[in-house]
Amino acid sequence: MGARLRQSRLRRHFSLAIVAERAGISVESLRRLELGKGTSSVGTLANVLFVLGLDNDLETLARDDELGRKLQDLEMPTRARAPRMRRQPPGEKAATEEGE
Repeated sequence: MGARLRQSRLRRHFSLAIVAERAGISVESLRRLELGKGTSSVGTLANVLFVLGLDNDLETLARDDELGRKLQDLEMPTRARAPRMRRQPPGEKAATEEGE
């Protein structure tokens, strides 16, 4: 990913200093992000993507997770319901359908 960020920066003829300044980070932080060294926050990545005009790429990170939804659905318990009560005329004892 860092190499693609670097390639995008170079295609736009932006220096490390310009992108770092616009993203609000140090040149060293940007260099480390491009080299894939160390850790960077998602916020830092988002700022750099915004500066490069690639902020729409963040949408793909949170796109519909079909596999995750299927796995979640498999683990969902079926809903248990209380027995239904039958209607009785006034004065009769209430009874359920399962046991009278």
